[in-house]
Amino acid sequence: MRVITFNTQGIEQATDRGFFDWMVRQDADVVCLQNLRAKEYQLDADRYHPKGYHAFFFDAFEDGYSGVAIYTRELPKAIMTGLGFELCDSHGRFIQADFDKVSVASMSIPPGLKSPEDQIRKEEYMELFMGHLKKTLRKRRDFIFAGTFHIAHKAVDLSNWYANQSVSGFLPQERVWMEEVLDEMGFVDAFRRANKAERQYSWWPDYNRAWNLNEGARLDYQITTANLRNNVKAARIYRDEQFSQHAPVIVDYNIG
Repeated sequence: MRVITFNTQGIEQATDRGFFDWMVRQDADVVCLQNLRAKEYQLDADRYHPKGYHAFFFDAFEDGYSGVAIYTRELPKAIMTGLGFELCDSHGRFIQADFDKVSVASMSIPPGLKSPEDQIRKEEYMELFMGHLKKTLRKRRDFIFAGTFHIAHKAVDLSNWYANQSVSGFLPQERVWMEEVLDEMGFVDAFRRANKAERQYSWWPDYNRAWNLNEGARLDYQITTANLRNNVKAARIYRDEQFSQHAPVIVDYNIG
């Protein structure tokens, strides 16, 4: 099973830049998209519905904001939207497709860069999402949570990390949260399971030559339940084209 996650920063703009043309060539089984900035009714054109894929959306209440989608080659057994709390459901931040052997979610944690109030909301969301992750551990199935976490886990996941220790995305409490998820709770960072290379970033700031100099952060993840630890075969970040400030993260799993 090949799973791709990508923060579009506007699906219409990413489509204009060739994202779906690229996607259909990737032989992906599931594609998780975030930050659509458009609602499902605005995305009925053929270019948003490539042949061979079923598309499912979860809109934000506000126009031109957030929203997630999941594209699947196989028709899921069920689709779940939302997590039961306002910070998620009104902002269109979670959609999950259930298959026979695994559930795959397209999700996003809100950023906290713009203001202290945004950071407070981000950390509130993290606490609530942590509660959902704990619930999944009691279920008899495996999960892949794919999307933008807006956190760089370790120093290797962020360029110029030393100067960014007081910046949202690399704050001590955010890294402690990631450690709890990936260590104490036993979830797996699928990308790092297969790819140990340095300077593997999925987002670059919109200034000067950050993309060309590869000065960025790994903010996009595929987090899996522990049973899938040995099923991760390969992982990479696609940088040959730029569809947004984020790049697609591709992980191959040995899941039938």
